[in-house]
Amino acid sequence: MKKAVLFSISFLLAYCTNNGKLANDQPLARVYDKYLYSSQIKNIFPYGLSPQDSLYIVKDHIDKWVRKQLLLYQAEQNLSEEDKNVEQQIEDYKTSLLIYKYEENFINQKLDTIITNDEIAEYYNNYSPNFILNNNLFKGIYIQVPRTSPEIYKIRRWYRSNDPEDLKNLESYCYNYATKYDYYEETWVFFDEILENMPKLYFRPENLLRYRKNFEIKDSTYYHFLKISDYRLASAVAPMEFIKNDIKSILLNKRKIQLIQELESNVYNDALNRDNFNIY
Repeated sequence: MKKAVLFSISFLLAYCTNNGKLANDQPLARVYDKYLYSSQIKNIFPYGLSPQDSLYIVKDHIDKWVRKQLLLYQAEQNLSEEDKNVEQQIEDYKTSLLIYKYEENFINQKLDTIITNDEIAEYYNNYSPNFILNNNLFKGIYIQVPRTSPEIYKIRRWYRSNDPEDLKNLESYCYNYATKYDYYEETWVFFDEILENMPKLYFRPENLLRYRKNFEIKDSTYYHFLKISDYRLASAVAPMEFIKNDIKSILLNKRKIQLIQELESNVYNDALNRDNFNIY
């Protein structure tokens, strides 16, 4: 094996110094009675590789080939004839793969991917019990500012306010001083993601969501401000806008299944009408 490796390296050095041209179809490695030849690796190189990179790629390819052939040899030696008879499995796999590719091409051509808001709302209304939350949801604003920031008292007024001018002032302040400014007034987010940035609470997060609209807490480094505009607790039905994309995926998958069923029926009925098969 050492001689084979030395030979491979010398061949590779020659290969790398001859502008990538393979002279003779020489063996690079042997495992029992099987050989790996230079002609079998001529297409494994991306364009523009340095000699060092080419050498690495070929050595890695040879090593993987040797390991695979050794495992294959052991499998052939140790498996029963019945276990080694994989022709039917190969044929079944080929059949499944061809049908899958045909169905996939058919779906790509025929599938209507437009899902209307009315369709989403109808599905949500009919199946909302299937969309129970496992975690609390939150809408609002989270701010984290260093305790050394100037005029923090202004944040206390701005973040509670619904006045657009106050919000503009808050954004400007946070741009200059805040280490985090998360605006989730129009987007649902898991409340745990907000809590990860805050000091540990010594009461249930559900109580904070239920009973507080504004919340302030500090640690040794930061002030944390939380405005709670809306929430949904775990075990409640998820808001439709939060699961809108999930419903789209469900409806699209239903359309795919329906298309495949129609395809199978059309192929079957067409073949039946043309007398293309018989059942004995």
